[in-house]
Amino acid sequence: MSSTKPVLVVTVVHHPEDARIRHREIAALLDAGIPVTYAASFSAHGVSPDTSPGLTTIDLPRAVGRRRLRAARAARAVVRRLASQHGAVIVHDPELLVALAGLRVPHLIWDVHEDTAAAIEVKGWLPSALRRPAAAGVRLLERAAERSRHLILAEPGYAERFSRQHVVVPNTTSVPASVPLPHSNRVVYLGSVTVARGARVMVELGRLLHERTDGSLTVEIIGPPRDEETRGILDDAAARGHVRLHGFVPNATALNLVEGSLVGLSLLRDLPNYRHSTPTKIYEYLARGVPVVTTPLPVAEQLVEASGAGCVVPFDDAAAAAEAVLRLHEDRELARDLGRRGHAYAQAHHDWSTQSGAFVAAVCAVMDGRIIRPPQAASLPPGEPPHV
Repeated sequence: MSSTKPVLVVTVVHHPEDARIRHREIAALLDAGIPVTYAASFSAHGVSPDTSPGLTTIDLPRAVGRRRLRAARAARAVVRRLASQHGAVIVHDPELLVALAGLRVPHLIWDVHEDTAAAIEVKGWLPSALRRPAAAGVRLLERAAERSRHLILAEPGYAERFSRQHVVVPNTTSVPASVPLPHSNRVVYLGSVTVARGARVMVELGRLLHERTDGSLTVEIIGPPRDEETRGILDDAAARGHVRLHGFVPNATALNLVEGSLVGLSLLRDLPNYRHSTPTKIYEYLARGVPVVTTPLPVAEQLVEASGAGCVVPFDDAAAAAEAVLRLHEDRELARDLGRRGHAYAQAHHDWSTQSGAFVAAVCAVMDGRIIRPPQAASLPPGEPPHV
């Protein structure tokens, strides 16, 4: 790499402690000796700016609901002022592509986290009449972006939205060399919570398990609600003693809370935005030796079946999820066996340490003025879609 400039990373939507952004990608750059300037909504999320060596932070407003213009303007001002001083600029929010329109930033990388057009279906803050035209606008934006920006995809399933090939850096997790096997009565969910991500099913599951086990099994939700509707659902269930809420927890602490749990939940609903994605929480459960109970989203189902480390239950079916959890509660040797399988599979196929090099190489290519090119196809573990 010829450039010695730092990398500018910008988000106004994601939490500053987002695992992919802060604890995987930024950490990988810092480990490679590349300084990073991180512009994110620290104050709005109640997060103290990081003081890690090599990391400089800039506080931005948060884009939330319909209140997004101020954040977009602030992000544009930061990029306009600092882009030339950085070897690459990485943005994580598709709306920043619009905010940065007209700025000449040839070294800008868009890290594609989700199917944004499909995600519009569950954006409660956007009027329903506007969702279809907004989704069409996003598709046009994506096609324009790949003509003028560099792209990194978080899922191989996103490739079909684009006409060119792009590097895929899956949103996996770090896998410890050893983990405790399931030994507690904790049934955990890790990540932000919405109705689309199974909030109603999880609180009903909590009620069923509380009644069936006289309160000995506990559903614990490690992550914040994303909207007021979800907050109300969770707070009511917590008041009844059916779930325990941890709220936002730093990534490393959250993963420690997951360890030793009986089950990790991924009860997402059947929505377009989820059909081409692997819920990152499943990688995290497997990495920590926790059996998985998931709904049959295609990639999630493939991953659980390939690892042999969990079971699949129907969408929106708390009773089926309860039966799956109770089976593992009653057969602890089975739970430990699933935990072993999941951990071994994650070590072999989904450790971030095997992905971080591809990410750093892609960023370095942009810093050196080269085009990011995907590597040659390699053999894949069973149940995994091809990376293109």
